[in-house]
This record gives sequence, structure tokens and C-alpha cells, in this order.
Amino acid sequence: MTVDTFPKHHPIAYYGVRGDCLEIGGRLLTEIVDEVGSVPCYLYDAGVIARKVDELRRTMPERLSLHYAIKANPFPDVVAAVAALVDGLDVASAGELEIALTTPIAPRDISFAGPGKKAAELERAVAAGITINAESATELERIARACERVGANADVALRVNPDFELRSSGMKMGGGAQQFGIDAERVPEALGRLRELGLRFRGFHVFSGSQNLRDEFVRDAHRKTFDLARRLLQHAPGRPELLNIGGGLGIPYFPGDKPIALAPIAENLASILDEHTELADTEIVMELGRFLVGEAGVYVCRVIERKESRGEVFLITDGGLHHHLAASGNFGQVLRKNYPVLIGNKVAGREREVVNVVGPLCTPLDLLATKMEMARAEPGDLVVVFASGAYGRSASPIGFLSHPPPAERLV
Repeated sequence: MTVDTFPKHHPIAYYGVRGDCLEIGGRLLTEIVDEVGSVPCYLYDAGVIARKVDELRRTMPERLSLHYAIKANPFPDVVAAVAALVDGLDVASAGELEIALTTPIAPRDISFAGPGKKAAELERAVAAGITINAESATELERIARACERVGANADVALRVNPDFELRSSGMKMGGGAQQFGIDAERVPEALGRLRELGLRFRGFHVFSGSQNLRDEFVRDAHRKTFDLARRLLQHAPGRPELLNIGGGLGIPYFPGDKPIALAPIAENLASILDEHTELADTEIVMELGRFLVGEAGVYVCRVIERKESRGEVFLITDGGLHHHLAASGNFGQVLRKNYPVLIGNKVAGREREVVNVVGPLCTPLDLLATKMEMARAEPGDLVVVFASGAYGRSASPIGFLSHPPPAERLV
């Protein structure tokens, strides 16, 4: 059977239960934890990743290329699993680039985005032959100098800060003043400078937002993205080889969240592609991170102690915000909301109770669940936080209070 113990959260559709114990990749959680040898840990289900990619392949236009943004989860085993299923990778640092270069993905299908790329990072990118997404006019000059030092030319796409935003996004990455990309109205000037510097023009990268669950807003952003690309192409030094339309597809985390509807987005994209004949020979890239791996991961920690304080029960665990900042509510939430959480070795449990799940840190911010119903837990039981495959371990302050880091395992 599937886990469906969250009356307010979206059901955890990708995992099973056997003998009241959670299954991951068809294996009992307790067996996997024993094999890993330690908790806290992150566990990633390769089968769920494959299902997410397959869902996109079956739904989206066949012409669409899928790229994985490594920033979502840079664990090398996860990157290798995703790389075997997608068409390209996006990196945001030299460290991520080195991981990407260990995969079978061709360097030309790896792109490097992000503001503030250091000189050494640009030189490594040029030497590796990957596509650099230029985030400013000044960065174009710095790329050209890196080319001189390396003795090679660079493939460059201009990242555009569009004159619109992806409405209802968890994080807005375009529109208004941004540290990301070149303002759309200044792109013609930047294209002229790119030509003067002799850099190879590959195309445009337009990323307007992330973590969106409203298909109508994604469809609107896609139409505006293609219209913007059409206008900018009038100033381009040649036909674009690629147009990266970003991602933005969100996953359900909180009470009331529903999965984003892919079919309307796919139909809209198919219509747009038919209309924009000027891009007939251009590779159209959808760059995704969270959507591919977010629901494929769980964070597991162990109950150390039960504590009652003025009528409330606290499960004190060996995990917390130092391992999973996002679940604590300190990674972009305005008002803290619970991720889906349960007792992994007692999914239903004989007794249920409302509890707070906290970690061992000496800060009141160290919360994994507040006033949430779950099976009655005792010391030694396993707390599982779902939707933890993206922006989990690598986006957390692992060094805070010097506790050991969590293990990771691809199942």
C-alpha cells in the first residue's frame, strides 16, 4: 500500500509500507539504515528519479531537452543517476563542474550559471569547453580575458533578466532589479560587445522563477520568454543554438499543495514551438532541479528522548536544522510550515499523538515538525522527513555546533 497518513499534506505517492515500516526503493527503511550504519542520513530513491524524468518525457514535446540543475542536489551518485536520464547539466560553481565532468554528458551540454564567477572558475569552464551563461556585461569582459589566458575560445549564452516575473513562484529569479542576468533592455548592447570580443554565441538563458505549482503562470511565462527571445534575436550575431527557458516546476510540500499540472504546460509549449518558426533549429532546454529529485529523497534521524513540557510532547532527535535547514523553515519560508513527517518504522502506529519534533541544537529554530500528528514514538524510533531530495544537506549549515554530518545513500 502507499503512504496516505497526511490528511493535510499531499500524499506521499512514491513510497510503500510493509509491516508498518516505510519502504524506499522497495526495501525496508530499517534495513537500509542498518546498512548505511548511521543516522541521521539522507536516502535517495533512484526509481523515483526515473519516474519523474519519465513523466516529463511522456508529457512534454519530444523536441524539448531536459537539463538537471546540480545545485538542487550535488551528491555524485544522484548526479550520475540523473545524468543517465537527461540531456544536459547546469552547474553553479567549479565544484559542481568537476562533478558534472565525471558523467557521460558532453561538455557542450553542460552550462555554468550564477553571478560572481571567479577568474579560476571561468578559466576552468573555458578549458573544459562548456557553455558559460554570462550574467553581466562585465562578465563578458572577464570571459574574454579567461579565454586569452587559457588559449581557447568560449561558448557563451547570455542570461537575460526578463522584463517579467514568474508569478506565484517560491523564489523570483527575474523581473525588476536582479543580481541575475543582463536586463533585457541592455541585451542588444551586450550582444554587440560579445561579437566584438569574438566570443562564440550559443543563445539565451531566461530563468524567471522557481518552485511554482500554478500551471497557468508557467504557461504565461513561457509565452513571454519566447516572445522576448524573438525580439532579442534581431540583435544576435547569428542563429541561437539553444534557448534555455529555465524550469520553475514546483513540488508539493505543505498542507493544501497540489502537484503542478504538466499537460497544460506541454500543450502550451507545443503551440508556442509551432508559432516560433525562427527557432525551428534551436535546441529548447527546460532546466529542472527540485522537480526531478525533491520527492526522491528523505531525511532520516533517530529519536533520542521524549520530553513533556507544559502539556506538549517534544521528540528530541539527533537531527535538525544543521542537516536540513529547509525543513526547519529557515530556507525561504516567511511563515514556518511543516514538511510531511512521520515515524518511519511506525507509519500508522497503534497509538497516535500530536508532537513537536526538534533537534539537539541549542536554538529554538531547530524544528523539524510543530504540533503534528504522527504515531507515538519512543527513543530509538526513526523520524522521516519527506520531500528532502532537493536543497537538503548541501543547503544546510552542516558545521553549526560541530555535530557529525549526515550520511547519504542512493537506493
